[in-house]
Amino acid sequence: MAKQERAVRTRDTLIRSAAEIFDREGFAVASLTAISKLAGVSNGALHHHFTSKAVLTDAVEEAALARLLAVTEAGLPLGASRMQLLVDVTHRLATALRGDVVLRAGFELSGEVSRPPRADLREWWRRWVLETLEQADAEGELRPEVTASDVVSAVVAATVGFEVLGVRQAEWLSDSTITRFWRLLLPTVVPTARLADLDAEGPRPL
Repeated sequence: MAKQERAVRTRDTLIRSAAEIFDREGFAVASLTAISKLAGVSNGALHHHFTSKAVLTDAVEEAALARLLAVTEAGLPLGASRMQLLVDVTHRLATALRGDVVLRAGFELSGEVSRPPRADLREWWRRWVLETLEQADAEGELRPEVTASDVVSAVVAATVGFEVLGVRQAEWLSDSTITRFWRLLLPTVVPTARLADLDAEGPRPL
């Protein structure tokens, strides 16, 4: 059991180390030697867990997707609308991207043109936003002249843009940036009578 636990810890350390190298240096130039050095293991130990850079990269993406699922599956607060859920989740996603290098690397790998992503986080995020907006529309939370496909373009373009810009400038992923975005967007897509029930500042700390 102790040996299995060490193996799991080593694997997790290698995934995090790979994510840090990808985030810092970029996927194309990242080397397995740099990753194993950061993880504090030999190249042989790395190859024992991951036979190639491609296999290790797939593992980073899968770990990042698990983190994204945890963000989006937080649940709908009692009495809250689908639009409030969307606001809250974008705030949680920005917070997670600031602090979780594995999640950040997973999103970055989705934009990597040199290889097809195993788990395309940006596409997965787009589908989740569209599904949430379709539910909001069905529940009368969007203006009659606005469609879910109209809004998904704005939300995904903005949030993915914040993710890309936030790699170098954390302010793009700040609570204030996300709040300003929603304060601009909500009045254009949500019926006036429903605006008072929405909070652009997102979830409050527990």
